[in-house]
Amino acid sequence: MRQAIFVEKRQSGWQRLEELLNTVERSSLRRLHPEEVAELGTLYRWVTSDLAFATGRNYEASLRAYLNRLTARAHAVVYGASSEGGLQRVVRFYAATFPREVWNSRWPILLGIAFFLGSAALAYYLIHVQPLNAYVLLPAALIKPIHQGLHASNFETNEAIAGAPTMSAYIMTNNIRLAFLAFAGGLTLGILTVYLLIFNGLTLGGMAAMYNDAGFGRDFWATIAPHGFIELTAVQIAAGAGLLLAAGILAPGRIRRREALRRNGRRAAILIVGVATMLVIAAMIEGFFSPQKFPETTRLMFGGMTAVAMLLYFVIPNVGRLRASSSL
Repeated sequence: MRQAIFVEKRQSGWQRLEELLNTVERSSLRRLHPEEVAELGTLYRWVTSDLAFATGRNYEASLRAYLNRLTARAHAVVYGASSEGGLQRVVRFYAATFPREVWNSRWPILLGIAFFLGSAALAYYLIHVQPLNAYVLLPAALIKPIHQGLHASNFETNEAIAGAPTMSAYIMTNNIRLAFLAFAGGLTLGILTVYLLIFNGLTLGGMAAMYNDAGFGRDFWATIAPHGFIELTAVQIAAGAGLLLAAGILAPGRIRRREALRRNGRRAAILIVGVATMLVIAAMIEGFFSPQKFPETTRLMFGGMTAVAMLLYFVIPNVGRLRASSSL
């Protein structure tokens, strides 16, 4: 009973401290207004006292662990920000700031994924039940008789393998262009962003249906898998960044629209920097690994490993926050 009263009285301060820490961790301490810096220092002292109080009263371990993590985060910001070097900031960005912002922006990202997967599933179903629908849903250049697998048709010569660096650079440039268009599309109230998601979903689903119906479905997915999990996730995150911009315009809440757009723009910028790095990695895989004549099983397993590694990358930095939020 006493713990519940304690949490009820103090939780708003903890949440406010988390908001300030998230802002600093996404960018820097300089992003805070002077009064917010002073508030951060005050809240740090409060949470330190709260931790000591909760420990002395032997409150639940989950609450004490949450306050301990919050105190450690605040201590690192208050006492460690001034001594942090450039390399440390880069490491912190990729180890914490980017994956945490992906979690914070999960709803616009999930909305983008819904548009993409929904259109992909629709195209696959319509073309599977009636192949002529391909002429309605897909660009004419993609519709052709399929007599061999995607991997064989794209990477059947030694010249293709020898040209891997050039191919990697082209793929990287094209994908970064697509991601930035999805991001900038937020300024069109999200219309361009949604269009790109639907168009790419229709393309992927339609191509999958055509190759599957021609008997090359496994080869199609084995060709897409090595780079596709990283690449497609990056595009969805970029689209989520674009939808964040759109939300700042369409739904600013209680703050001015300009301030909402500026705030969401800072968050979106974090996402798009991380996305660019993901697309560089995907392009290197597509340029150097995919052209090799590995068996389908090897390519699928490699793709599965990239998916697991990417999932762990985004989940591990947020495990503590998820446990803390679920225990309160």
